Amino acid sequence: MEKALSSKSTAPQTRCYGGSKSFSSSGERRGSSSSGTENKSSGPSSSSNQTAKAEPIQRSKARSERHQRTSDRAAEALAEKKLRDLKAQKEQTERNKLADTLDADVKRWSSGKEKNLRALLSTLQYILGAESGWKPIPLTDLVSSASVRKAYRKATLYVHPDKLQQRGASTQQKYICEKVFDLLKEAWNKFGAENDK
Repeated sequence: MEKALSSKSTAPQTRCYGGSKSFSSSGERRGSSSSGTENKSSGPSSSSNQTAKAEPIQRSKARSERHQRTSDRAAEALAEKKLRDLKAQKEQTERNKLADTLDADVKRWSSGKEKNLRALLSTLQYILGAESGWKPIPLTDLVSSASVRKAYRKATLYVHPDKLQQRGASTQQKYICEKVFDLLKEAWNKFGAENDK
């Protein structure tokens, strides 16, 4: 009996986990077929093979269409950028031509009242011109500091560069308004310092 027990302990034990494959106690896998490999299908059938060829063609076509759309958008964006740059360059050239005469006009208007906010606001219509649409503010309406503050806000909104862009102002109007805006800001700073005392 000892021999039977000892032979039983030395022989590899086989465990079955369902199906035809089994594993020995050492962990080796044993299959029912002689080669020990599983049967696999020989590959896709001819109809699925045609589908597989059609998919890469469709993918390739979609990829080329996507690439073409991207190239078209890039070319369009580049053309728009060139147009904007050309327009900005033309405007800058025009500004440089106008600078001498317009600087003289602004200097003539502001001379003697550079830091006097009330005087600048009451004569703003002379530099902006009648076609600008600015309604003159009489000096008598600018007595109180509250009325000066209100007129200043109205004027800076009117000559602000961003607002001019929205209104589609000419290059000459933009140039004058930029200079006026800077002069009004300087005068406002002095006015604020005097009224804070």
